[in-house]
Amino acid sequence: MTPELLVLALAVLLQAVQFVLYSALAQMQVGPKYAASPRDKPRELTGKAGRAQRALNNHFEGLALFTPAVLVITLADASTGFTAGCAWVYLGARILYLPAYLLGWAPGRSLIWFAGFLATMALLLAALI
Repeated sequence: MTPELLVLALAVLLQAVQFVLYSALAQMQVGPKYAASPRDKPRELTGKAGRAQRALNNHFEGLALFTPAVLVITLADASTGFTAGCAWVYLGARILYLPAYLLGWAPGRSLIWFAGFLATMALLLAALI
């Protein structure tokens, strides 16, 4: 397994952890009865539950870019120390992004997101060079 694929697997596991955290915070806010309902009337989550939801959605968006970058590197057999480093930077940024969002770090949250985005773009550019 390439380092990039390992990081991708870890990023997906991080997504699962974020999903559990979001679910727990959301259920505490809306209650178990609403959480188990068909949710025909949507409720807007606020506070940490809302932030956890937005961080989760943001990670889905990040994975939508990171996954093809890893696949391109892997299928092109273009894994290098640089690309592995980019993958680890992405994961580190995603790990830091969650508390940054939950705790309202500004502008730190945006800078952390940007580091992960740049690492993903660097992966794609490395595959093209």
